[in-house]
Amino acid sequence: MKICLIAEGSYPYVTGGVSSWIHSLITEMKEHEFIVYAIGAETKQRGKFRYELPQNLIEIKEIFLDEYLLEEKKWGKRYNLTSNERDNLVSLVSGSIDVNWKELFELIRSKKFENVGEFLASKDYFDLVEYLGKNEYSQVPFTELFWTINSMILPLFLTIRHDVPKADVYHSVSTGYAGVVGTLAKNLHQKPLILTEHGIYSREREEEIIKADWVKGYFKDLWINYFYTLSNSIYDASDKVITLFNRNKEIEVELGCSEDKILIIPNGVEVTNYSNLSKAPDDGIIRIGAIVRVVPIKDIKTMIQSFALVEREVPNVELYIMGPSEEDDAYYEECLQMVEALGVERITFTGMVQVKDYLGQMDILMLTSISEGQPLAILEGLASSKPFVSTNVGGCKELINGSADDDYGSAGFIAPVMHYEEIANYVIQLCKDKKLREKMGENGYSRVKNDYKRSEFISSYRELYQSVGG
Repeated sequence: MKICLIAEGSYPYVTGGVSSWIHSLITEMKEHEFIVYAIGAETKQRGKFRYELPQNLIEIKEIFLDEYLLEEKKWGKRYNLTSNERDNLVSLVSGSIDVNWKELFELIRSKKFENVGEFLASKDYFDLVEYLGKNEYSQVPFTELFWTINSMILPLFLTIRHDVPKADVYHSVSTGYAGVVGTLAKNLHQKPLILTEHGIYSREREEEIIKADWVKGYFKDLWINYFYTLSNSIYDASDKVITLFNRNKEIEVELGCSEDKILIIPNGVEVTNYSNLSKAPDDGIIRIGAIVRVVPIKDIKTMIQSFALVEREVPNVELYIMGPSEEDDAYYEECLQMVEALGVERITFTGMVQVKDYLGQMDILMLTSISEGQPLAILEGLASSKPFVSTNVGGCKELINGSADDDYGSAGFIAPVMHYEEIANYVIQLCKDKKLREKMGENGYSRVKNDYKRSEFISSYRELYQSVGG
């Protein structure tokens, strides 16, 4: 079977999390051939893969959302759009759920346009923005509205115009642009479509936009509704929707996904891979670790603030932030400035490392994200018998405290998002109580060993591919 995985902002350019999940899926299913349709942010990422590619990965199709900068365009063309075509474009931009995606695909992929930029320099696009300005955004400067909508739909239209490789099954690993490509693939090739949603993409974009300085207040709703519209495309088109835990299923239903197509397949980890980790020397130092990319959604700043309080209270404590820092250079620099401003002394950004080289030496692990799905970082930590302090996002609470019907006991503490004082208090409590650390580590190990098996995760997807793809 040939399976096309559609990934946005992850594999093969970024390590950890969803990328590790994709890599595991491919490497464990050697009986299938895989294509990765990789959607990246910038063309400078082209060919810069962070993984050794498996032999059964037969193709990587790379698409970058900034490719429109390379297009030539002429101003002022008229394409004579039909009333249905105009209404469909208005629905897309205004955040309606009534977008006819089949008709939109046909329009954007038609030979009417030489390229996307040319359409956005046309009189038809001007008329579209003028209509929205008069009817929905009359108090907003027209020029700002024009360029805001332009920046919204440019990458989408660019992505739609690309061809999708032929496969037996299409599998999008998020909604958003990857979801639209999955919907397009089903429309073009009439093959089964699966969606796996690790976190809730539209909710994550909403959180980012609310906090973003680059989006003016009166445009935040426009952007937020737009991403919800993109997500609805694949909720409608998919044959099966996979999520990782029950709360995400509830949210997907709230957002309009049919409940009868949703399955829950948790992530899994092989605990034997973490059985012989190197130990730290018995030197009295308490080592705290974080397996995390240095990006805003992981909220490293809250982690730094928390550790600043821990460092004042606990002697001989160290924090190791283990993950790449080059994905967002500006944010990384802000984190370094915060470390300096707070006078934090014992914090190390390791950069990209082999996490197993460090895990055995840690006493406590932390996660301070503002959004997550079911983090592999927590599964790896619990498989290493380490207690966790995490924010209450995604499936973290269920991983650490367990579901209603398990009796393994707590594997750490859960704190509110951005509440650095409470996070620090939990870390301090663990620093001062070795027996508690060991007990929580044992609880977490038992939970992942019995309830989050890698073999069951792989076999579930193997059965799913067979059921939809034959």
